[in-house]
Amino acid sequence: MRVNMDFIPVNEPLLNGNEKKYLCECIDTGWISSEGPFVRKFEDKMSTVAGRRYGIAVSNGTAALEVAVQALGIGEGDEVIMPAFTIISCAMAVTKLGAVPVLVDSDIHTWNMNVDEIEAKITAKTKAIMIVHLYGLPVEADKVLALAEKYNLKVIEDAAEMHGQTYKGKPCGSFGDISTFSFYPNKHITTGEGGMVVTDDEKLAERCRMLRNLCFRKDIRYVHDEISDNYRFTNLQAAVGLAQLERLDEFVERKRAMGKYYTGQLKDIDGLILPVERTDYADNIYWVYGIVLDKQIEADNKTVQKLLAEEGIGSRTFFWCMHEQPVYQKQGLFKEESYPDAEYLARKGFYIPSGLALTTEQMERVVMGVRRVMGRI
Repeated sequence: MRVNMDFIPVNEPLLNGNEKKYLCECIDTGWISSEGPFVRKFEDKMSTVAGRRYGIAVSNGTAALEVAVQALGIGEGDEVIMPAFTIISCAMAVTKLGAVPVLVDSDIHTWNMNVDEIEAKITAKTKAIMIVHLYGLPVEADKVLALAEKYNLKVIEDAAEMHGQTYKGKPCGSFGDISTFSFYPNKHITTGEGGMVVTDDEKLAERCRMLRNLCFRKDIRYVHDEISDNYRFTNLQAAVGLAQLERLDEFVERKRAMGKYYTGQLKDIDGLILPVERTDYADNIYWVYGIVLDKQIEADNKTVQKLLAEEGIGSRTFFWCMHEQPVYQKQGLFKEESYPDAEYLARKGFYIPSGLALTTEQMERVVMGVRRVMGRI
Protein backbone atom coordinates (compact mmCIF):
# COMPACT_ATOMS: atom_id res chain seq x y z
CA MET A 1 0.00 0.00 0.00
CA ARG A 2 1.28 3.43 -0.97
CA VAL A 3 0.81 6.02 1.80
CA ASN A 4 1.28 9.70 1.06
CA MET A 5 1.61 11.79 4.20
CA ASP A 6 0.99 14.99 2.24
CA PHE A 7 -2.74 14.34 2.01
CA ILE A 8 -4.77 16.46 -0.41
CA PRO A 9 -8.16 17.29 1.16
CA VAL A 10 -11.29 17.23 -0.93
CA ASN A 11 -11.79 20.91 -0.17
CA GLU A 12 -9.83 23.80 1.28
CA PRO A 13 -11.31 27.33 1.19
CA LEU A 14 -9.39 30.38 0.04
CA LEU A 15 -9.31 33.03 2.79
CA ASN A 16 -6.54 35.40 1.75
CA GLY A 17 -8.59 38.49 0.92
CA ASN A 18 -10.12 40.98 3.36
CA GLU A 19 -11.47 38.32 5.74
CA LYS A 20 -8.98 39.04 8.53
CA LYS A 21 -9.37 42.82 8.17
CA TYR A 22 -13.16 42.67 8.46
CA LEU A 23 -13.04 40.19 11.35
CA CYS A 24 -10.70 42.49 13.23
CA GLU A 25 -13.16 45.33 12.68
CA CYS A 26 -15.89 43.20 14.30
CA ILE A 27 -13.68 42.50 17.30
CA ASP A 28 -12.43 46.08 17.63
CA THR A 29 -15.97 47.49 17.56
CA GLY A 30 -17.52 44.74 19.68
CA TRP A 31 -20.11 43.96 17.00
CA ILE A 32 -19.96 40.17 16.85
CA SER A 33 -23.65 39.23 17.16
CA SER A 34 -26.45 39.13 14.61
CA GLU A 35 -27.06 42.84 15.22
CA GLY A 36 -23.75 43.91 13.62
CA PRO A 37 -23.58 46.05 10.46
CA PHE A 38 -21.83 43.47 8.27
CA VAL A 39 -24.97 41.31 8.32
CA ARG A 40 -27.09 43.79 6.38
CA LYS A 41 -24.18 44.64 4.05
CA PHE A 42 -23.74 40.95 3.24
CA GLU A 43 -27.47 40.44 2.76
CA ASP A 44 -27.68 43.39 0.39
CA LYS A 45 -24.68 42.35 -1.67
CA MET A 46 -25.63 38.67 -1.89
CA SER A 47 -29.22 39.43 -2.86
CA THR A 48 -27.92 41.75 -5.59
CA VAL A 49 -25.63 38.99 -6.90
CA ALA A 50 -28.67 36.69 -6.97
CA GLY A 51 -30.80 39.26 -8.77
CA ARG A 52 -33.22 39.56 -5.84
CA ARG A 53 -34.62 42.49 -3.85
CA TYR A 54 -34.30 40.99 -0.37
CA GLY A 55 -31.80 38.76 1.43
CA ILE A 56 -32.22 37.14 4.85
CA ALA A 57 -29.03 35.63 6.27
CA VAL A 58 -29.43 32.54 8.44
CA SER A 59 -27.25 30.10 10.33
CA ASN A 60 -26.75 27.53 7.55
CA GLY A 61 -28.12 26.24 4.26
CA THR A 62 -30.44 23.76 5.97
CA ALA A 63 -31.92 26.60 8.01
CA ALA A 64 -32.42 28.58 4.81
CA LEU A 65 -34.49 25.75 3.34
CA GLU A 66 -36.52 25.34 6.52
CA VAL A 67 -37.28 29.04 6.71
CA ALA A 68 -38.16 29.20 3.01
CA VAL A 69 -40.57 26.25 3.13
CA GLN A 70 -42.27 27.44 6.31
CA ALA A 71 -42.53 31.00 5.02
CA LEU A 72 -44.53 29.76 2.02
CA GLY A 73 -47.15 28.30 4.34
CA ILE A 74 -46.46 24.68 3.43
CA GLY A 75 -47.83 22.36 6.08
CA GLU A 76 -49.53 19.12 7.06
CA GLY A 77 -50.41 16.94 4.07
CA ASP A 78 -49.08 19.30 1.41
CA GLU A 79 -46.90 17.75 -1.28
CA VAL A 80 -43.63 19.22 -2.52
CA ILE A 81 -42.05 17.75 -5.65
CA MET A 82 -38.24 17.47 -5.47
CA PRO A 83 -35.34 15.35 -6.75
CA ALA A 84 -34.80 11.89 -5.32
CA PHE A 85 -31.05 12.56 -5.56
CA THR A 86 -30.09 15.44 -3.27
CA ILE A 87 -29.01 16.24 0.28
CA ILE A 88 -31.47 15.30 3.02
CA SER A 89 -31.89 18.95 4.04
CA CYS A 90 -34.29 19.41 1.11
CA ALA A 91 -36.64 16.64 2.23
CA MET A 92 -36.18 17.43 5.93
CA ALA A 93 -37.39 21.00 5.46
CA VAL A 94 -40.63 19.52 4.12
CA THR A 95 -41.16 16.56 6.48
CA LYS A 96 -40.53 18.66 9.61
CA LEU A 97 -43.71 20.55 8.77
CA GLY A 98 -45.76 17.42 8.21
CA ALA A 99 -45.67 17.87 4.44
CA VAL A 100 -44.74 15.11 1.99
CA PRO A 101 -41.77 15.03 -0.42
CA VAL A 102 -42.73 13.65 -3.82
CA LEU A 103 -39.66 12.45 -5.70
CA VAL A 104 -38.54 12.47 -9.32
CA ASP A 105 -35.58 10.69 -10.86
CA SER A 106 -32.34 12.24 -12.09
CA ASP A 107 -31.15 13.27 -15.51
CA ILE A 108 -28.21 10.90 -15.85
CA HIS A 109 -26.24 13.38 -17.95
CA THR A 110 -26.51 16.61 -15.90
CA TRP A 111 -27.12 14.87 -12.53
CA ASN A 112 -30.00 17.28 -11.84
CA MET A 113 -33.66 16.33 -11.46
CA ASN A 114 -35.37 15.12 -14.63
CA VAL A 115 -37.82 17.96 -15.13
CA ASP A 116 -39.75 15.99 -17.76
CA GLU A 117 -40.99 13.70 -14.97
CA ILE A 118 -42.44 16.45 -12.80
CA GLU A 119 -45.87 16.97 -14.36
CA ALA A 120 -46.90 13.34 -13.87
CA LYS A 121 -46.30 13.75 -10.12
CA ILE A 122 -48.59 16.78 -9.68
CA THR A 123 -51.77 16.10 -7.69
CA ALA A 124 -54.46 18.15 -5.96
CA LYS A 125 -52.21 18.13 -2.86
CA THR A 126 -49.15 19.54 -4.62
CA LYS A 127 -48.20 22.91 -3.15
CA ALA A 128 -44.71 23.53 -4.52
CA ILE A 129 -41.82 22.31 -6.65
CA MET A 130 -38.33 22.43 -5.21
CA ILE A 131 -35.57 22.66 -7.79
CA VAL A 132 -32.06 21.82 -6.60
CA HIS A 133 -29.10 22.75 -8.80
CA LEU A 134 -26.46 20.07 -8.30
CA TYR A 135 -22.68 20.02 -8.60
CA GLY A 136 -22.20 22.64 -11.31
CA LEU A 137 -25.06 22.82 -13.79
CA PRO A 138 -28.47 24.38 -13.14
CA VAL A 139 -31.84 22.70 -13.49
CA GLU A 140 -33.84 23.59 -16.61
CA ALA A 141 -35.74 26.29 -14.75
CA ASP A 142 -37.95 27.45 -17.63
CA LYS A 143 -39.77 24.11 -17.77
CA VAL A 144 -40.37 24.14 -14.01
CA LEU A 145 -41.60 27.73 -13.97
CA ALA A 146 -44.03 26.96 -16.80
CA LEU A 147 -45.47 24.04 -14.83
CA ALA A 148 -45.75 26.17 -11.71
CA GLU A 149 -47.71 28.78 -13.59
CA LYS A 150 -49.94 26.17 -15.24
CA TYR A 151 -50.86 24.51 -11.94
CA ASN A 152 -50.57 27.56 -9.64
CA LEU A 153 -47.67 26.13 -7.63
CA LYS A 154 -44.91 27.76 -5.61
CA VAL A 155 -41.29 27.29 -6.66
CA ILE A 156 -38.47 26.93 -4.14
CA GLU A 157 -35.02 27.18 -5.69
CA ASP A 158 -32.14 25.58 -3.80
CA ALA A 159 -29.10 27.36 -5.22
CA ALA A 160 -26.80 26.25 -2.39
CA GLU A 161 -24.00 25.28 -4.77
CA MET A 162 -24.53 27.90 -7.45
CA HIS A 163 -22.88 31.12 -6.30
CA GLY A 164 -22.08 33.05 -9.46
CA GLN A 165 -23.79 30.57 -11.81
CA THR A 166 -26.37 31.65 -14.37
CA TYR A 167 -29.19 30.00 -16.29
CA LYS A 168 -29.70 31.53 -19.74
CA GLY A 169 -27.81 34.58 -18.52
CA LYS A 170 -29.92 35.10 -15.38
CA PRO A 171 -28.43 34.50 -11.92
CA CYS A 172 -29.17 31.27 -10.14
CA GLY A 173 -31.05 32.29 -7.03
CA SER A 174 -33.40 34.53 -9.02
CA PHE A 175 -35.98 31.91 -10.03
CA GLY A 176 -39.33 31.15 -8.47
CA ASP A 177 -40.94 32.53 -5.32
CA ILE A 178 -38.00 32.04 -2.99
CA SER A 179 -34.40 30.80 -3.25
CA THR A 180 -31.74 29.63 -0.82
CA PHE A 181 -27.95 29.53 -0.59
CA SER A 182 -25.42 27.76 1.61
CA PHE A 183 -22.06 29.16 2.72
CA TYR A 184 -20.47 25.97 4.02
CA PRO A 185 -16.65 25.89 3.55
CA ASN A 186 -16.86 23.86 0.33
CA LYS A 187 -19.01 26.49 -1.41
CA HIS A 188 -17.68 29.19 -3.77
CA ILE A 189 -18.52 31.71 -1.04
CA THR A 190 -18.06 30.57 2.54
CA THR A 191 -18.77 31.98 5.98
CA GLY A 192 -17.78 28.77 7.78
CA GLU A 193 -21.41 27.91 8.38
CA GLY A 194 -24.24 30.05 7.08
CA GLY A 195 -27.00 30.39 4.56
CA MET A 196 -29.37 32.89 3.00
CA VAL A 197 -32.93 33.14 1.78
CA VAL A 198 -33.55 35.54 -1.11
CA THR A 199 -36.84 36.71 -2.61
CA ASP A 200 -38.50 39.59 -4.44
CA ASP A 201 -41.60 39.50 -2.22
CA GLU A 202 -41.44 42.08 0.57
CA LYS A 203 -44.04 40.33 2.77
CA LEU A 204 -42.32 36.99 2.29
CA ALA A 205 -38.98 38.53 3.23
CA GLU A 206 -40.47 40.01 6.39
CA ARG A 207 -41.92 36.63 7.32
CA CYS A 208 -38.50 35.01 6.79
CA ARG A 209 -36.91 37.56 9.13
CA MET A 210 -39.48 36.72 11.79
CA LEU A 211 -38.98 32.97 11.36
CA ARG A 212 -35.21 33.47 11.60
CA ASN A 213 -35.59 35.04 15.03
CA LEU A 214 -37.85 32.71 17.07
CA CYS A 215 -40.99 34.45 15.74
CA PHE A 216 -40.82 37.31 18.22
CA ARG A 217 -43.86 39.51 17.85
CA LYS A 218 -43.17 43.03 16.66
CA ASP A 219 -45.35 44.72 19.26
CA ILE A 220 -44.30 42.67 22.32
CA ARG A 221 -40.92 41.00 22.54
CA TYR A 222 -40.81 37.51 24.08
CA VAL A 223 -44.40 36.90 23.00
CA HIS A 224 -44.86 34.36 20.21
CA ASP A 225 -47.82 33.42 18.03
CA GLU A 226 -45.84 30.77 16.11
CA ILE A 227 -43.02 28.34 16.77
CA SER A 228 -39.74 28.75 14.94
CA ASP A 229 -36.06 28.34 15.72
CA ASN A 230 -33.10 30.61 16.29
CA TYR A 231 -31.54 30.74 12.83
CA ARG A 232 -29.62 33.98 13.33
CA PHE A 233 -26.40 34.78 11.47
CA THR A 234 -23.51 36.57 13.19
CA ASN A 235 -21.61 39.71 12.24
CA LEU A 236 -18.42 37.62 12.26
CA GLN A 237 -19.82 35.28 9.62
CA ALA A 238 -21.06 38.20 7.54
CA ALA A 239 -17.64 39.84 7.66
CA VAL A 240 -16.05 36.74 6.15
CA GLY A 241 -18.84 36.45 3.59
CA LEU A 242 -18.50 40.06 2.46
CA ALA A 243 -14.77 39.59 1.88
CA GLN A 244 -15.49 36.41 -0.06
CA LEU A 245 -18.10 38.09 -2.25
CA GLU A 246 -15.58 40.70 -3.30
CA ARG A 247 -13.79 37.90 -5.19
CA LEU A 248 -16.74 35.92 -6.56
CA ASP A 249 -15.88 36.50 -10.23
CA GLU A 250 -12.30 35.42 -9.57
CA PHE A 251 -13.49 32.31 -7.75
CA VAL A 252 -15.84 31.31 -10.56
CA GLU A 253 -13.06 31.73 -13.11
CA ARG A 254 -10.73 29.68 -10.92
CA LYS A 255 -13.25 26.85 -10.56
CA ARG A 256 -13.89 26.72 -14.30
CA ALA A 257 -10.16 26.59 -14.96
CA MET A 258 -9.89 23.64 -12.55
CA GLY A 259 -12.72 21.89 -14.34
CA LYS A 260 -11.12 22.44 -17.72
CA TYR A 261 -7.79 21.11 -16.46
CA TYR A 262 -9.26 17.97 -14.92
CA THR A 263 -11.36 17.20 -17.99
CA GLY A 264 -8.36 17.64 -20.27
CA GLN A 265 -6.26 15.31 -18.15
CA LEU A 266 -8.85 12.63 -17.38
CA LYS A 267 -10.90 12.37 -20.57
CA ASP A 268 -8.83 9.53 -22.03
CA ILE A 269 -9.27 7.22 -19.01
CA ASP A 270 -11.63 4.35 -19.73
CA GLY A 271 -14.46 3.84 -17.27
CA LEU A 272 -14.93 7.45 -16.18
CA ILE A 273 -17.91 9.65 -16.99
CA LEU A 274 -16.82 13.27 -16.54
CA PRO A 275 -19.03 16.31 -15.90
CA VAL A 276 -20.89 17.87 -18.81
CA GLU A 277 -18.88 20.94 -19.74
CA ARG A 278 -21.82 22.97 -21.00
CA THR A 279 -25.45 22.79 -22.03
CA ASP A 280 -27.45 25.15 -24.21
CA TYR A 281 -28.44 27.08 -21.08
CA ALA A 282 -25.28 27.20 -18.93
CA ASP A 283 -21.55 26.53 -18.69
CA ASN A 284 -20.55 24.26 -15.82
CA ILE A 285 -19.40 26.15 -12.73
CA TYR A 286 -17.79 23.02 -11.18
CA TRP A 287 -18.89 23.53 -7.59
CA VAL A 288 -17.01 20.28 -7.20
CA TYR A 289 -15.42 18.13 -9.85
CA GLY A 290 -17.64 15.06 -9.93
CA ILE A 291 -16.90 11.75 -11.62
CA VAL A 292 -19.23 8.84 -12.29
CA LEU A 293 -17.95 5.30 -12.88
CA ASP A 294 -19.13 3.77 -16.14
CA LYS A 295 -21.33 0.67 -16.03
CA GLN A 296 -18.42 -1.42 -17.26
CA ILE A 297 -16.65 -0.78 -13.94
CA GLU A 298 -17.78 -3.27 -11.31
CA ALA A 299 -16.38 -1.27 -8.39
CA ASP A 300 -18.53 1.27 -6.58
CA ASN A 301 -17.57 4.77 -5.44
CA LYS A 302 -16.53 3.63 -1.96
CA THR A 303 -13.98 1.22 -3.43
CA VAL A 304 -12.46 4.01 -5.51
CA GLN A 305 -12.44 6.36 -2.52
CA LYS A 306 -10.49 3.86 -0.45
CA LEU A 307 -7.87 3.49 -3.16
CA LEU A 308 -7.63 7.26 -3.63
CA ALA A 309 -7.06 7.66 0.11
CA GLU A 310 -4.13 5.27 -0.18
CA GLU A 311 -2.75 7.66 -2.79
CA GLY A 312 -3.08 10.56 -0.34
CA ILE A 313 -6.08 12.00 -2.16
CA GLY A 314 -9.32 13.03 -0.46
CA SER A 315 -12.67 12.38 -2.12
CA ARG A 316 -16.34 12.30 -1.24
CA THR A 317 -19.29 10.25 -2.48
CA PHE A 318 -22.29 11.84 -4.15
CA PHE A 319 -25.54 12.33 -2.24
CA TRP A 320 -27.64 9.33 -1.21
CA CYS A 321 -31.19 9.01 -2.54
CA MET A 322 -34.09 10.21 -0.42
CA HIS A 323 -36.18 7.06 -0.96
CA GLU A 324 -33.27 4.97 0.37
CA GLN A 325 -32.69 7.00 3.52
CA PRO A 326 -33.17 4.70 6.54
CA VAL A 327 -34.88 7.43 8.55
CA TYR A 328 -37.60 7.83 5.91
CA GLN A 329 -37.96 4.09 5.37
CA LYS A 330 -38.66 3.75 9.12
CA GLN A 331 -41.38 6.37 8.73
CA GLY A 332 -42.98 4.42 5.90
CA LEU A 333 -42.21 6.97 3.21
CA PHE A 334 -41.42 6.08 -0.42
CA LYS A 335 -42.51 2.44 -0.12
CA GLU A 336 -41.54 0.36 -3.15
CA GLU A 337 -40.36 3.47 -5.00
CA SER A 338 -37.36 3.22 -7.29
CA TYR A 339 -35.39 5.87 -9.17
CA PRO A 340 -32.75 3.99 -11.15
CA ASP A 341 -30.72 6.93 -12.45
CA ALA A 342 -30.57 8.54 -9.01
CA GLU A 343 -29.57 5.20 -7.48
CA TYR A 344 -26.81 4.79 -10.06
CA LEU A 345 -25.38 8.23 -9.36
CA ALA A 346 -25.46 7.62 -5.61
CA ARG A 347 -23.49 4.38 -5.95
CA LYS A 348 -21.10 5.28 -8.74
CA GLY A 349 -20.52 9.02 -8.27
CA PHE A 350 -17.82 10.77 -6.26
CA TYR A 351 -15.81 13.96 -6.42
CA ILE A 352 -12.12 14.66 -6.21
CA PRO A 353 -10.25 17.61 -4.62
CA SER A 354 -11.49 20.86 -6.17
CA GLY A 355 -11.41 23.48 -3.42
CA LEU A 356 -10.43 27.03 -4.26
CA ALA A 357 -7.09 26.75 -2.46
CA LEU A 358 -6.02 23.75 -4.56
CA THR A 359 -2.65 24.27 -6.28
CA THR A 360 -1.54 23.21 -9.75
CA GLU A 361 0.91 20.75 -8.20
CA GLN A 362 -1.87 19.20 -6.15
CA MET A 363 -4.11 18.86 -9.22
CA GLU A 364 -1.28 17.11 -11.05
CA ARG A 365 -0.93 14.67 -8.16
CA VAL A 366 -4.69 14.07 -8.14
CA VAL A 367 -4.65 13.24 -11.85
CA MET A 368 -1.79 10.79 -11.44
CA GLY A 369 -3.52 9.22 -8.45
CA VAL A 370 -6.78 8.77 -10.35
CA ARG A 371 -4.84 7.16 -13.22
CA ARG A 372 -3.16 4.71 -10.89
CA VAL A 373 -6.43 3.83 -9.14
CA MET A 374 -8.29 3.25 -12.40
CA GLY A 375 -5.41 1.11 -13.57
CA ARG A 376 -5.84 -1.06 -10.47
CA ILE A 377 -9.58 -1.60 -10.86
